[in-house]
Amino acid sequence: MQTNKLRYLILLFLVLGVSFVSAQEDPIIPLPIKAIKDTISAPLLPLSFSTDSTFVDSVTQDSAPVKKSVILDKIEYKAKDYVKLSQKDQKIYLYNEAEIYYQDTELKAGIIVMDYIKNEVYAGRIKDSTGTYSQLPYFKQGDQVVIPDSIRFNFDTQKALIWNSRTEQQAGLGSLGSDAMKVLAEITKKENDSVYFLKDGKLTTSKDTVDPDYYIRVRKAKFVPGKKIIAGFSNFYLVDVPTPIALPFAYFPLTTGRAAGLIFPTFTQDPNRGFAVQNGGYYLPISDYADLSVMGDFFTNGSYGVRIQSIYAKRYKFRGNINFRFENQIFSQKGFDDFTRTTIYNLQISHSQDTKANPNSRFSASVNLGSSQFFTNSFNQVNVQNTLNNNLSSSITYSKTFPEYPSVNLNLTASHNQNTQSQEVNLTLPTVQGSMERIFPFAKRDGIKKGMVKNFNFQYNFRAENRIRTTDSLFLTARMFDDARIGARHTLPFNTNFKVAKYFSVSVGGNYEDVWTFETFQRGLDPEDPESNREVVLDTISGFDRYNRYGFSASIGTTLYGTVTFGEDKKIQAIRHVMRPQIGWAFTPSFEQFYDTYLNNDGEEVLFSRFEGTLNGAPSLNRSNSLTFSLQNTFEAKVRDRDSTVTEPKKIPLLSNLNFSTAYNFEADSLKLAPIGFNGGTQLFDNKMSVNFTGTLDPYTIDNNGRRINTFNIDNGGSLLRLTRATFNLRYSLDSKTLSGDRPVDEAEEASDEYRAASGGRTDDLFGAGFDNRVQYQERDDDIENPVYGTKIPWNLNIQLALGYLNSNRQNEINNASLMFGGDVQLSPRWDVGISSGYDFVNQGFAQTQLRFRRNLKSFDLRFNWVPFGRNERWDFFIGISSSILSDLKWEQNSQRFIRR
Repeated sequence: MQTNKLRYLILLFLVLGVSFVSAQEDPIIPLPIKAIKDTISAPLLPLSFSTDSTFVDSVTQDSAPVKKSVILDKIEYKAKDYVKLSQKDQKIYLYNEAEIYYQDTELKAGIIVMDYIKNEVYAGRIKDSTGTYSQLPYFKQGDQVVIPDSIRFNFDTQKALIWNSRTEQQAGLGSLGSDAMKVLAEITKKENDSVYFLKDGKLTTSKDTVDPDYYIRVRKAKFVPGKKIIAGFSNFYLVDVPTPIALPFAYFPLTTGRAAGLIFPTFTQDPNRGFAVQNGGYYLPISDYADLSVMGDFFTNGSYGVRIQSIYAKRYKFRGNINFRFENQIFSQKGFDDFTRTTIYNLQISHSQDTKANPNSRFSASVNLGSSQFFTNSFNQVNVQNTLNNNLSSSITYSKTFPEYPSVNLNLTASHNQNTQSQEVNLTLPTVQGSMERIFPFAKRDGIKKGMVKNFNFQYNFRAENRIRTTDSLFLTARMFDDARIGARHTLPFNTNFKVAKYFSVSVGGNYEDVWTFETFQRGLDPEDPESNREVVLDTISGFDRYNRYGFSASIGTTLYGTVTFGEDKKIQAIRHVMRPQIGWAFTPSFEQFYDTYLNNDGEEVLFSRFEGTLNGAPSLNRSNSLTFSLQNTFEAKVRDRDSTVTEPKKIPLLSNLNFSTAYNFEADSLKLAPIGFNGGTQLFDNKMSVNFTGTLDPYTIDNNGRRINTFNIDNGGSLLRLTRATFNLRYSLDSKTLSGDRPVDEAEEASDEYRAASGGRTDDLFGAGFDNRVQYQERDDDIENPVYGTKIPWNLNIQLALGYLNSNRQNEINNASLMFGGDVQLSPRWDVGISSGYDFVNQGFAQTQLRFRRNLKSFDLRFNWVPFGRNERWDFFIGISSSILSDLKWEQNSQRFIRR
């Protein structure tokens, strides 16, 4: 027994190391510990400690005079092996799973020595026979938690000395999310609950705190947990090697959530504009519901750009963002022939309202408008796909519902559509729509509606709009309203349906429409021109005018089922065919009362309508009386499951749809039968492959000029039907995890996809991936069992095949044949490569091709994107710290961008 006590005595004289973890609300996760020699010496134990000490729950009283302690009566303490209360030394000695409790202070450690006169406590680890340290001190005071190697703490002054401290601080910058900053220091002095002073510290976001792959070394620093670190001379170390990157002083914000601050810029060089400072600015959280980012670019030749972005959200109410970008681009230098100055801009707005906020009132917006050449010529373009987007569209909608019977829906919409190639802009400012719910006048509102009379119903709809067609150069100027068209339509559809002979569904209905306009157009020969060659002039007549039109329709249809059974012991047990034939009739009279005539130069009468050229056009002059035929088909199979324990067969669609339609016009003098249109599609291989096709079959032949004539193709020596047009589209998505389950998508991929879709790009990488540095990639786990995948390499592949056939004029040619593909291969847990490309077999050329490389360097990300040829030929390189806290520590470079003038 004496030998064991002597061993314990020797252990108490071992030097102890330190680590410290500060936590306020987040749970503490101990960081990896590196076994090093301790630098703090515990108070010496008395020589009689081994003989005087007793085991747990027994305290030996010294015979020395007792000096009254302030906290001794209030403190609770215990230990697993032994406890020594020395009145001579005025200390308490605790060993092995030692614990002390005093007010809101809790201390656990392998060894604890407390001076109850000075009200100081010493705590440290213990070392076993193998040299391994264990039982690190656990110090908790209120919400503050410290887990060091060794610590010295004073209960009166609340100050502490900590050696070799390690702490982890959660921090976040704006909307980039949160991350952890690790703070290491050889000596840490706790001044009070909120201020610490560090000496010889290291700052890193690496998960490995024992041997970080990088860190920022600070000589002296003031550390305020959860708020900031203010440091003196600081320089960057890479794998323990100092670099020339240094600052005389540094400031590191550690606030969680959103905090105002500078956005560090990127320094680049452009061959056309010189040196540049890009993406620098300021971030400001306006309130708890909104923030604001202002960033800019400046080039030495005078070009500059400004970007303003605001993100706002209120839970259960609404969310959205506003993004405005403006660039003043200067090419070459003043005095040179190629000197030009242009301005481009782009505005994107997204707003959505929570459905629970107000069920009867809703506002939404999706805006993407600007200069047609913005995505092509912008010197700060991060998304390659946007350069291929030929259309910009916007829609802002407010809807209001009046739920009282009959309920009424009102919609106010402003829309915008812009073709970036033709630079044509179409707007509706605004469109007002109203609709009343369907009314059944001969049936109770909540009663059963059965039969022709009770099923009779009608509805009222209203639509008015102001439509503007202009060009990019006239957009947002007064001249854009010169060709505006204003009009309105009132429609009253009525319908009834009933069953005939139990299996046939009959529908009979009609439609009445009243069309309003506020200007019409009168046509006639110019009386001032010579009698022999007068031109037709168009006079605009302002004022309200209207016309009405109506029509009737009926249809009858049924559903037929057919099943072919092969037996339950077969792999394919049955095939089911569902057919839905329908015959319809439509009649529309002639509205010749709204047509007038004028005499041309030859004295012949020419029919015209004053409503031609208005917003809703003119009513039909020709009467229509036609039959329509349609047939919908669905094919599916019952297949025995591969799993023998499953008793029910699986239903697999063979053809999701196969549809045919045509019409016969009784009023036509010739060509009464319309071409037969068909379309179909299906999903195969667990919806990994989608197939769609369309086409047109014409029963009539054509003459030598390519015009349809009233002769059947079979009578002209051809087939019964002539294929005039056809399209075929196949899309296949495959990855290495197809057989084992769905491929998981991480948060970084979802964030990147969301940003690309919001910018008008695609999310499947068929036309290249975006180079968006706002999406931070997270560090992957350091525990990688297989650093090389071997034969199991994760990959994914997207293929899209498009074919088009044209034979309307006996061309008999493939007018479209293209193959697009894109995929990624993960060569190792930290090494990804990808490619996106395609080939046009008709024009014999490659589509935009992009090669992508990404290397995860634990704490760093390295990315390289390359478009080797084409009008968007370029490359982008980026390397920087993955963590959002130190994301400003980066280097990126790009080649000269393609510029369209």
